[in-house]
Amino acid sequence: MSRPQRVCLALVLYGAYFASAQQSTQAGGATEASVAAAPKLTTTKVSARSRMSLDVLVTDGAGKPIGGLEPDDFTIFDNNQPRKVLAFRRTDGTAGNKVDAPVELIIVLDAVNMAYQGVTLMRLQVEKFLRQNDGHLAQPTSVFIFTSDGMRIQPQPTKDGNALATLIDQSTGTMRSMGTSAGRYGQLEQFSKSTQTVKTIAENEARKPGRKMLVWIGSGWPLLAGLFMPTNEAKEQYFASIIEMSHKLREARITVYSIYTLNGSLDKFLYGNFLKGVKTPKQADAGNLALQVLAVQTGGRILDSSNDVAGQIANCVGDVGTYYTLVFEAPSALQANEYHDLKVQVSQSGLMARTNTGYYNQP
Repeated sequence: MSRPQRVCLALVLYGAYFASAQQSTQAGGATEASVAAAPKLTTTKVSARSRMSLDVLVTDGAGKPIGGLEPDDFTIFDNNQPRKVLAFRRTDGTAGNKVDAPVELIIVLDAVNMAYQGVTLMRLQVEKFLRQNDGHLAQPTSVFIFTSDGMRIQPQPTKDGNALATLIDQSTGTMRSMGTSAGRYGQLEQFSKSTQTVKTIAENEARKPGRKMLVWIGSGWPLLAGLFMPTNEAKEQYFASIIEMSHKLREARITVYSIYTLNGSLDKFLYGNFLKGVKTPKQADAGNLALQVLAVQTGGRILDSSNDVAGQIANCVGDVGTYYTLVFEAPSALQANEYHDLKVQVSQSGLMARTNTGYYNQP
């Protein structure tokens, strides 16, 4: 697509405030696949559910996962009101069990929001991680390469790190970054493609049992701060996308991890302004869909800039251990898309529970 065509496309996208959706990938075959652009995604209404399921990771002061806890050790707070734990399951994230598969590691190498030089360095670091321990990975792992031409993936999770590293190396020529000189409409296109890609991954992962760790390598997409004055219609669209993103990530049981890069955008320092749950369209903004916000709200982590990205990925994998699935009854909603704040507390001192920070309830 030529530069004028891209700008025209972005203008159309701004009118609706969302970009074209990418088609959902089908997990089949062990070869590399390419995902092309599809028509604009229609936001689906989230069906009402009386019971909510939460995956909870409990860590000590050193960040090490803690096992051996029982239902009475947990208290769930929904909008600051305690809720009874109706069902409880303890899972070894490494081995899995009869209900849940082992935790899947999903690595996304972002070639859309990084300059080509940065992508090259990050690619080498990802390959380094995959080839450690003679290529024997602890968790089933998938690699997503997010490029300006779409998303290229190894669709079947595998513990063969050497095979994944070879696949990435063979894809080097296809990693084309989106032009950074396209101005604000180019940033809008980056934002739209990036957020839609996260939703597409979640749609596919929702078909699989067990938790997933989505490790996104890159500083994230532009927050569009100060670039546009969103209309009321645009805010409604943002609000709908925030609800959809929250629902898809929770249903897919995805925890997001954000690994910064040294050449990342300054936008990464602004995410702290958007961590609170969005209750109305008037509060909605592009920043509420920031990568780092998704990490915090799914119970993941944000890792600072480092040259040792291979070590940072291993640090994320260190969170794989015992986790707990808690089920509680959601209170009746008084209106559609009613935001509920969530907190899980552990009775033993010195322990911290990480899980989703909120959800949208339906009548």
